[in-house]
Amino acid sequence: MSCPDCFRGSVHEEKPKGEVIKLYDLDTYVARPASGNAPKAIIVIIPDAFGYDFVNNRILADHYAAKGDFLVYLPDFMLGHSAPVYMLDSLRIFLTPGFNITKPYHLVKGIYGWLGFKRNNDFPKSGPIVRDFLSRLRAEQTSTAPPEQGETRNLPIGAAGFCWGGKHAILLAQEPKSDGTESEKALLVDAVFTGHPSALEIPGEIEHLAVPVSFAIPEKDNQVTKEKCEVIEGIVEKRNKGGGPLGEVKVYEDCAHGFCVRADLKYKDGEIAKLADLAEDQAIAWFERFLVKK
Repeated sequence: MSCPDCFRGSVHEEKPKGEVIKLYDLDTYVARPASGNAPKAIIVIIPDAFGYDFVNNRILADHYAAKGDFLVYLPDFMLGHSAPVYMLDSLRIFLTPGFNITKPYHLVKGIYGWLGFKRNNDFPKSGPIVRDFLSRLRAEQTSTAPPEQGETRNLPIGAAGFCWGGKHAILLAQEPKSDGTESEKALLVDAVFTGHPSALEIPGEIEHLAVPVSFAIPEKDNQVTKEKCEVIEGIVEKRNKGGGPLGEVKVYEDCAHGFCVRADLKYKDGEIAKLADLAEDQAIAWFERFLVKK
């Protein structure tokens, strides 16, 4: 298992407030602005390994909708094959120091869950699913046809990706490919936020960003290490000075991979959870800056 921290963390107890609908052939959790306010933009969350039905991801969608007056979509890009939530307990038990007779059982259980997730959600297989959803969303937003009930028009689109979803968000931010598929020939998002992205190709995938991108990187990340983070910071700083699409990199001290979504609300008297809230506000501010018309 190349990223144990991708499958560690806590389950939050807050109750989601949104609804599940079928959108562009995918089950999609939808969070809407509070008090019936008109949405300022659309945010598509591309989640961590635990997928669209993980309560923490739905709570995050609710927060984005409430704080930013955004229409938030959290689709099931994994087609029902997200990592099982039991992995959180199995990894915690196996990685806790000391003797525990159940550790071999939890190791096998964790590997079984990881293999199922990996088999169904590698990036070549899941990438077209993500792009198809965004392509159809972009087409609807730019359509000149009168909107039907419940539809929106002419709203900018942002993507927020975490862990597994972070790489997808960065891929969506790439410069269009003239020789690619139809969906790769156009920009499908207007701004991106990513928290502790996994499996990035650095510097390659950072050098060709075509929209504003905000990074939230934990200091103790096992995916974007300190050295890799410095490379990203250098590329972003150069682009900011050279007139390219703007970017920012914020490093969160004492945090590990997964903190944006799965922070333990009680650990260190809630200090890590407070930093997760700051990362949430970072995303909201980024989208307000680049998506919301002044």
